[in-house]
Amino acid sequence: MPQRKCTRTKENVKHVSKRIVLPIKMERYKEIVGKPEAYRDCVDEIKSRYPELFPSEIENGYRLHDKRTSIKMPEIQLRRIKVSGKDKDQVYTIVPSGVMPYMTGYTDDVEKPLFLRKFNVPFWALSYVFGKNDAYWYRLASHFGSYDIVQTSVKDTKKLPDDWLSDEKHTYFNGEKAYIAITVAEDCVLGASISLTADTEGLTEAYGPFQQEILHLKPDYEPKTVNTDGWAATQNAWLSLFPSITIVECFLHAFIKIRNRCQKRLQHVYEEICQQVWDIYHADDVDAFRKRVAVFQQWAQKNVSGPALEAIEKLCAKTDRFLLAFEYPNAYRTSNMIDRHMEPMDRWLFSSRYFHGHLSSAERLVRAWALLHNFWPYCHRAKVREHFQSPAHKLNDFVYHDNWLHNLLISSSIAGAT
Repeated sequence: MPQRKCTRTKENVKHVSKRIVLPIKMERYKEIVGKPEAYRDCVDEIKSRYPELFPSEIENGYRLHDKRTSIKMPEIQLRRIKVSGKDKDQVYTIVPSGVMPYMTGYTDDVEKPLFLRKFNVPFWALSYVFGKNDAYWYRLASHFGSYDIVQTSVKDTKKLPDDWLSDEKHTYFNGEKAYIAITVAEDCVLGASISLTADTEGLTEAYGPFQQEILHLKPDYEPKTVNTDGWAATQNAWLSLFPSITIVECFLHAFIKIRNRCQKRLQHVYEEICQQVWDIYHADDVDAFRKRVAVFQQWAQKNVSGPALEAIEKLCAKTDRFLLAFEYPNAYRTSNMIDRHMEPMDRWLFSSRYFHGHLSSAERLVRAWALLHNFWPYCHRAKVREHFQSPAHKLNDFVYHDNWLHNLLISSSIAGAT
């Protein structure tokens, strides 16, 4: 049997959306879609409340263009509007949030199956319980990978974070090592792209879509800091994409290296090492930080030896890098937040047995997971659920709809088109 040939070229899987998604109930939509005046009044009212869901050129005026009926769902009529653009008129399709893209079903019918993907329920299990077939659920989930992650997740440029976290998740593509470049801030995954190498060139390309999306949303945007581990290629990639950014190294990674080298060999001083390391981390100012590092280094030289001492010396040598955090009080000093998101990603990758197929398919799946992850609801027992429905709700401080999938679809309105 001939071996399947899978392309290793990563095509641009993101597409500009010409769909304007309205936060409107299906009953109301069906009532007004055949009445031009009532339909226009409804569109104008929603536009006044949520202008970010519409192209900016709509302020120049628009007109009802035509009306279409899908073969898949003949009971749903969709209207298109023509907006006066700078160079030429643009046509947009207006849809209610109750209908899935490409008329693949009603949102309420597929919301629960897609929610179960949060727990890595396989597609064949979704087919067994909810009907359809494996390919249907796969396409439904992976389609979200074509959306603009940043513009879909961040609905107001004022909410764009200044401080970021970044790391690479190790994975496999057709049995070979690969890496997922992840960018996180404010509890949301706002960048995720696969790279076949972990060098500067590969990671620069992998972090590139995040840069492009964020500058598309706000062309003059300049992030202040990014927290990374000590991997030079990651830092070089960020400096290449955002030359003015400040690299803040993760203090937790420095401690983990010490822990791994002394937890078994030097149990008699391990607790003392932990205490001194975290006393350094909790120093109130630069002077206290430097003094505690000096005291810790002198103590370690007398009481620790071998690989553990080498790890401690490395931590002390990076004092100036750690001190940058005092210049940026809001910067992330450890990778805790990004680790919380990489753990469910790790479970998803393992349950999927990683990536088998074309690189563009892997890229689409990675992006889809990130976007769904931002909108999947928190566990109802989680304390954060008392105030926020999902990470996207926490970032934006509002939702368009109480249902997470409706909220995601509405948020994806014209994503990448403005």
